[in-house]
Amino acid sequence: MRENDRPQTPNMTDSIVSAQWLSDHLDDPEVAIVDCRFSLADEDLGRQQYLASHIPGAFYLHLNRDLSSPVGERGGRHPLPNPAELAEKFANIGIRSPQTLVVAYDDSRFAFASRLWWLLRYLGHDNVAVLDGGFSQWQQQGYPVTAELPDPKPGEFAVRLRPDWVVDIAGVKARKDLPGVVLVDSREPGRYRGEYEPIDPIAGHIPGAVNYCWQEVTDDRGFVKSAAEQCQHWQALESAEEAIVYCGSGVTACVNLLSLHLAGVPNAKLYAGSWSDWCSYQTSTTN
Repeated sequence: MRENDRPQTPNMTDSIVSAQWLSDHLDDPEVAIVDCRFSLADEDLGRQQYLASHIPGAFYLHLNRDLSSPVGERGGRHPLPNPAELAEKFANIGIRSPQTLVVAYDDSRFAFASRLWWLLRYLGHDNVAVLDGGFSQWQQQGYPVTAELPDPKPGEFAVRLRPDWVVDIAGVKARKDLPGVVLVDSREPGRYRGEYEPIDPIAGHIPGAVNYCWQEVTDDRGFVKSAAEQCQHWQALESAEEAIVYCGSGVTACVNLLSLHLAGVPNAKLYAGSWSDWCSYQTSTTN
């Protein structure tokens, strides 16, 4: 993003854009907009919402069908997608690497837009941002919406994979107790403590993990907290050499990875399988 084109918001970064900035750039040929709305309770809801109303020019990518691979015996509930297949999907919605700025949005406090943000960067495309406030705030501020589907917009996407950004269960076991390594559980505190588990068969957390709930990155309207607040939030990790971040299935962990990026904390990695992968190897509750 060019310096004078950055979003003029109090939280100005290369990874967050305001509704005003996006409204001013809806016709920019080097901006691609992606609707990532999704519901874990109803996997077709996000697509239905998109068909009914979306930001003009936005394409839709589905968490289960586009931003994840099919579920297997291991690897968690949202395995990472095949890089070549994902790159083809990116090219089919007009993303040209490295120049296209991709703006991702959802309506869930970055829960799914951050997955796309992280995946693009994992595949080597750093020119990506998340829409501050998401779709609901876009609407509330009076910006345009449409039900018209965008015309195909062929692009060209070259994968420059960063495999060291991902850790599997063997890597977690080998590294989580090393000096300088912090294991971050991104789920709600009750799930972290094992008080309840609404999705996976076993409650609890990976031994040694500390809890930083992903919902603390934004306020209750879905706006990102200030850069100073992001830094304060992760202050305890300033001296860490490496952070390994997980959640239930590797999706909302990406909100924390976005927050760590905003706070300037380096060397943060994703345990892609997350708790859903870890507990698939367990025979009893891990606390």
